[in-house]
Amino acid sequence: MNNRVTPLPQTGPMNTVKQAKWEAELSLGLSKTLRGSVLKQCRHKGPLYVQKAFYPEGKNLAHIYLLHPPGGMVSGDDLKINVDMENDAQSLITTPGAGRVYKARADRTLQTQHIQLRLGPDSTLEWLPLENIIYPGANTQLNTDIHLEKNASVIAWEISCLGLTASNQPFTSGSLRQRLQVFKEGRLTLREALVLKPDEHNFMLSKAGLANCSVNALMIAGPFDVAEQEKSEILVKDLQTICGFLNSQYKEIEQTVLAAISLNGEFIQIRYLGNCSEQARLLFIECWEKIRPQLIERSACEPRIWAT
Repeated sequence: MNNRVTPLPQTGPMNTVKQAKWEAELSLGLSKTLRGSVLKQCRHKGPLYVQKAFYPEGKNLAHIYLLHPPGGMVSGDDLKINVDMENDAQSLITTPGAGRVYKARADRTLQTQHIQLRLGPDSTLEWLPLENIIYPGANTQLNTDIHLEKNASVIAWEISCLGLTASNQPFTSGSLRQRLQVFKEGRLTLREALVLKPDEHNFMLSKAGLANCSVNALMIAGPFDVAEQEKSEILVKDLQTICGFLNSQYKEIEQTVLAAISLNGEFIQIRYLGNCSEQARLLFIECWEKIRPQLIERSACEPRIWAT
């Protein structure tokens, strides 16, 4: 479903050709009602939408699948996703397939994605999309901003695949600027940023950088109550055991896999660095199964679409 219609050449002094692009925007609003957490607002512009909410866990938590028929971004594409969770609403949002950022045109026009997640008081949101594949030569900026009001909780992850490893096409050219920010009651409490320009610096190859790995992933969860630090520390130890087992497995066969856990203030951060997006996702799912009961008081319930 990647058909794009290129407009006919435009007449003018320079005989320029207007390039095809998507400007897509999706705004979702979830509200807690007597019928549970409902998709009260669903507005979209362009090829970015959802069909309906699903309720495999009962009426109070909505599972939502984001659909993007083009399957990826080309030069000039600008995707905006806005999610507003009203008081006490609960949702899990994922995608049915990987996102893609294709090679940019010769003019290096930017490919952008802006995600704004706003969580009202006592609401919860699990933002669990499948991986983004960044093609060699892409020129992209991916920003995610999460705004939490009082007693709101979030679990979110980002999995980035750099280049096309299976086709022996590493990410040796192009540009990736990636940023994730979390604001708690208006105050910036967590910020992660990554800038990759492989044709200008060797950060991807450096041992202090990505150590020549093609998959870089981050998962965050919180905020956890500082007053219950002992419970958080026990959870962190359980997660460290999961990561330690993965690290030891691949150390034996001399493959680079680095998984680590840290408790940064009120937030748990889980990092993966390796060469397999499925491995990163399975690690995050295993950690999510441990985190979910403690943070939002629900046992794990995987979205059905993950099994297809």
